[in-house]
Amino acid sequence: MSPSLARSAPSELNHWWTQLRFRLQNKKGWNEMLDETFLLYTKNTNDIPLFYAAKTNSVGCIKKLLSCASTNIFERGALGETALHVAVINDNLDAAVALMDGAPELINEPMTSELFQGVTPLHIAVVNRNINLVQHLISRGGDVCTPRVTGLYFRKRIGGLIYYGEHVLSFAACVGNEDIVSMLIDAGASTRVQDSRGNTVLHLLVLQPSKTIACQTMDLIMARDAELDQPVPLDMVTNYRGLSPFKLAAKEGNTVVFQHLVNKRRVIQWSLGPLSSHLYDLTEIDSRADNTSVLELIVASPRREARGVLEVTPVRQLVSLKWNLYGKHYFRYLFVYLRLFHLIFLFSCVRLLLFLYILYIGCFTLCCVFRPLKDIPENYTKSDSDYTIKIQKTLKESYVTYSDSLRLVGEVISVLGAVLILFLEIPDMIRVGAKRYFGQTALGGPFHVILISYASLVVLLCVFRVCEVQGEAEVMALCLVLGWCNVMFFARGFEMLGPYVIMIQKIIFGDLTKFMWLSLIVLIGFSTSLWMVYMTQDPSSLPMYRSFPITLFSEFELSLGMIDLPVDHTLKTPSIVHVVHVAFTFVCSTLLINLLIAMISDTIWRVGQERDELWRTQVVATTLMLERRLPLCLWPRLGVCGLNYGLKERWYLSHYADVALSENEFDTPDLERVKLQVNCNNDTKKIHAFQWSLIHCSQESCCAIKNT
Repeated sequence: MSPSLARSAPSELNHWWTQLRFRLQNKKGWNEMLDETFLLYTKNTNDIPLFYAAKTNSVGCIKKLLSCASTNIFERGALGETALHVAVINDNLDAAVALMDGAPELINEPMTSELFQGVTPLHIAVVNRNINLVQHLISRGGDVCTPRVTGLYFRKRIGGLIYYGEHVLSFAACVGNEDIVSMLIDAGASTRVQDSRGNTVLHLLVLQPSKTIACQTMDLIMARDAELDQPVPLDMVTNYRGLSPFKLAAKEGNTVVFQHLVNKRRVIQWSLGPLSSHLYDLTEIDSRADNTSVLELIVASPRREARGVLEVTPVRQLVSLKWNLYGKHYFRYLFVYLRLFHLIFLFSCVRLLLFLYILYIGCFTLCCVFRPLKDIPENYTKSDSDYTIKIQKTLKESYVTYSDSLRLVGEVISVLGAVLILFLEIPDMIRVGAKRYFGQTALGGPFHVILISYASLVVLLCVFRVCEVQGEAEVMALCLVLGWCNVMFFARGFEMLGPYVIMIQKIIFGDLTKFMWLSLIVLIGFSTSLWMVYMTQDPSSLPMYRSFPITLFSEFELSLGMIDLPVDHTLKTPSIVHVVHVAFTFVCSTLLINLLIAMISDTIWRVGQERDELWRTQVVATTLMLERRLPLCLWPRLGVCGLNYGLKERWYLSHYADVALSENEFDTPDLERVKLQVNCNNDTKKIHAFQWSLIHCSQESCCAIKNT
């Protein structure tokens, strides 16, 4: 869904102004610069004799030109290329060999232009998948380790066509030629090279569109890297943003590569026909021991494809365990009887946090309803249209009676709750970033805005009360609206209501915002035209049009059908008023309202297609929020420790696969079956130890017989 006009308008205006200023300064755009550079490259290739000979694969001409003293072998073209670059670009093996034999200095010579800075002939041969040319370059001393491509054309940027990293090996891996990759590694290329962003070869493979080829190349590189016996596996090396290839695949929504890496880490327990049991490594997946876990990245990712990772085993099982074993019980059932003003309300099956929040906002509401007021004094001055009968008490008068003391308790609870909300929300906002924290629907972005605004206004209300500032009513009104609207946030705890809350968010911040902008333009135009007529009339004759602000509000009410047409036919009415009202009815009441209905229908249909994905993402976001804000003792770590079973010092989650089972049969938490296995294993440990002792004894006796 496109961002709302309110959020996108400033950036769009800034983009337009930047483009206009760019043009006025007679600067060329990126595409124009590329076109001009490549046209110059073609021109120079045809004009320079050595370049033309390399392009046409004329070996005889190349040898004659190289033997000529006036020939400059280091002459460069528009791209900063040499003659060897031209031969390699055109896949002319004979010309390239002749140049390498006649001018070996060109073999490791890089391009020097700003666009192609650092590109060597070996880079080009690798990208063109010319194995023979790669062999000749390597055999003649082509450097496979040092050269790095830093040109603008190959950098990772918005709108960029390719991003192959900087090193020769990363270029070979991204094009997916396993023979060339093996050839480069055999020649000494390091499998752990990193570019200026810290991305390894595996990071670059995650970003490639050909996912199947990327997985095959990953297997080859990881197998060759495993031969070096490095302390940290290659797939766990992080870039400068702290993302491993595994995490980057989750963030980008590359489910194919993510599933492939998950399967490489899993441990097969046993297999029996259609049945199999696997232990899945939870490293980098579980948020318990990693602040930038896969779950965190999925929730925070703006890509829709990232939600697909939640369907991958074991992410789906881990989320299900976290929610079913702990999360929903902290966010769910609480049976309580609440006695308030001698009335008993029964809350059955109410989510725990929802109940606590309603209790809190109810307390604040009572404090507002029973706020300290007194009758107006005799010397109180007011206009004829002012019907005020009560005013706000002073601070000393506000806390005198027993009921005032009870209200004070509620006010203290309200202020402490607001301060607690700020202490919980602000650190998360700083950690995630304000733009993502307030903009991500799955993170509850709009509700965070509502909650922080509510808490800030409550603190401001406390300051008003202490300083005896008149104006509590306006702040209280805003607080009550914001506080009660935030109750919808807790609907994400209900599978039936969660997706509909997201629909409301998307409609309000998308369709309704655009509709309001269009309506505002129409209302200003028609209200101004009517005010031009009624500004000369007596205000008391038609109060609906007594001033321009009232006229604007009256037209707004009329557009929504809240009032009848405010025209008194007993008075002399100019004919233009009828014309304006007819046009307003067609434009606003017919066209814009039906346009809004169509937009909302389209949004509901699109959100309905993502219903399950949105629900799972909400569950993950809610679970992570509870994990961060509740003590660790309330969240036992899920899975089994690998050290207890002779595996690595990691946590694993057991998963049983059966092609005959339906999805419903997987709802039973796998952890319970793991615990049953652990109990059975504990009961048989002594028996196994005794049996191993018998084996050792028999081996020792056999050795003794042989020695005798």
